[in-house]
Amino acid sequence: MPDILALGEPLVEFAATERGALGEARTFVRGFGGDTANFALAAARLGGRAGYITRIGDDEFGRACQALWRREGVDTAGVIVEPGGVTGIYFIAIDREGRHTFTYYRAGSAASRLQPADVDPAYLAQARLFHTSGITQAISEGACAAAEAAMARARELGLVVTYDLNVRPRLRPVAELRGRVAAALRWAHVVFLSTEDAGHLFPDVAPEGVVERLVAQGPQVVVLKRGPQGCLVVTAGGERMLVPGWPVTPVDATGAGDAFDAAFVVERLRGRPLEEAARFANAVGALTTTSLGATAAIPTRAAVEAFMREPARGGMGA
Repeated sequence: MPDILALGEPLVEFAATERGALGEARTFVRGFGGDTANFALAAARLGGRAGYITRIGDDEFGRACQALWRREGVDTAGVIVEPGGVTGIYFIAIDREGRHTFTYYRAGSAASRLQPADVDPAYLAQARLFHTSGITQAISEGACAAAEAAMARARELGLVVTYDLNVRPRLRPVAELRGRVAAALRWAHVVFLSTEDAGHLFPDVAPEGVVERLVAQGPQVVVLKRGPQGCLVVTAGGERMLVPGWPVTPVDATGAGDAFDAAFVVERLRGRPLEEAARFANAVGALTTTSLGATAAIPTRAAVEAFMREPARGGMGA
């Protein structure tokens, strides 16, 4: 049985291979995405025993997701295949300045019909850690209820509960998203956010100040992901550590934050100290940016360890 369970929305990805507007793109690389699906896949590649809880359609894209999870060793006992359902898709376009745009076709997807009853308490009880996200809360009322009920149940069962804010103002008004984040903070032991998340939630507050606000609401650990600059880890006990990033030549940052989350929790479950877990997670996040798409470059543990041993490697300044 898996030690790590994630709940949320899987998506099939089409990444344009040439720079420019999406409407101008002629060729695409098919991949996979969805923040919590990326998390589960990364956890498995890094040596964790991961499982996923979701709904997918019985369409070709749903079957492709299942085939991927089987290949990668992600447990699918919590996956519900919805007859007649559809699996969401999205497109990535990168403009000539390197900026990303995302176009989603997820309305009415099987994952958007997640409900609390879709989470088997017995399946949850056998894990050590449960993870979900703000995107899961935002895609529909049912998915939000499922995520929050699962967090509450996981906490009651003694699991570690982890949560990534992944604030998406395109899905919900920011005021509503703040309320959903506040609800999740009641149950989460470890909270992840990016500098972009912090800016969306509280545009007049520095990201470090947002971290302090979150820690004050109950989590034991809050991790601010700072892209190539690494991360800031703050604990409820007053610890504060800046952990530098790793230099790479980035191609596409899609999914890097999700892989970071997975790396951090896998290392913590292995008993690694916070700073070591953050350093490893920074390396995983950096490597995930080196190829097009959310999952193509998510590394294995062996690849990460080899990367971290290279003499030319070193953390970038904070």
